[in-house]
Amino acid sequence: MFFVYVLKSTQHFRFYVGMTSDVQRRLEEHNAGKAKSTKGWMPRILFFKEEFLSREEARNREKYLKSGYGKQWIKEKWSRSSGDRASDFSEAAESSHN
Repeated sequence: MFFVYVLKSTQHFRFYVGMTSDVQRRLEEHNAGKAKSTKGWMPRILFFKEEFLSREEARNREKYLKSGYGKQWIKEKWSRSSGDRASDFSEAAESSHN
């Protein structure tokens, strides 16, 4: 089995999309600072994961979620999952312009 997972920084409005066969191990590696791509945005929580039978299916989904449309889908899912998160988006937009 392969998983595509999305992590959310608890301190910043940043998401990370990855693929693995062991989600718990990868989450621990990310939070231990062993993943260069997420080291500056710790700690991270698992937002969601999806399971796939093949590596190819998982890789295709990971690529989609890393695309512009996929990123938008993740933000919309985040917004729906916890009520109105519009302030998260506006704060993130403001901080990225400073």
